Amino acid sequence: MKVRQDAWSHEDDLLLAETVLRHVREGSTQLKAFDEVGDRLSRTSAAVGFRWNAIVRDRYEQALKLAKKQRKEMKRAERRQPEYVQKENRTNISQTDKTITQPAAITHTYQQEQPINQKPMTIKDVISYLSTLEQSASSTSRLKSNLEKLELENQHLTEQNTLLHQKIKTLENEQQVMKEDYQSLIQIMDRARRMVVLNDNEEQNVPTFKMDKNGNLEKLAR
Repeated sequence: MKVRQDAWSHEDDLLLAETVLRHVREGSTQLKAFDEVGDRLSRTSAAVGFRWNAIVRDRYEQALKLAKKQRKEMKRAERRQPEYVQKENRTNISQTDKTITQPAAITHTYQQEQPINQKPMTIKDVISYLSTLEQSASSTSRLKSNLEKLELENQHLTEQNTLLHQKIKTLENEQQVMKEDYQSLIQIMDRARRMVVLNDNEEQNVPTFKMDKNGNLEKLAR
């Protein structure tokens, strides 16, 4: 039962690429390659296929094109040969494919790209592959530059956000002070109003007198 769920290693990706390229080169299908890798790594064919299409394929695009080209050349050569020669060539290709290795100067991403029992790898092929690496390095450099810009923008936005929070805090404090001052003013005005009313009442309650003809004070009614 294939239930493996751990992460893919560098060796797993390399095995996947080598197997797919071999199947394509020999005229087989990628689905059969996925089945073979799934059996060897205890993974499902669907998981292997997803890994190839989502991650690994882009790294070996040139190698895949070369493998398809080799398949076409091999089929054309087989059509021009007798049947017994075709069987012998297929046997030799299968045996040679298990042992052939590339020079150490070519990285692992170019392994298994060398045509088997056909024309050797040319300078044009190497230049094409190195150009692909250069483009990949250029893309990586651009991504790194964009990442640095985004980090700087994020830092700038973080600083602005901190300043805005400080301004909001200051405004909240000022608003609280104004609220307290307003409440104090209302209290003062209320006390002043009560004092005016009290003074008016006191003046109204003060008795008024007048002197009669005999010199006596007489209280006047209001």
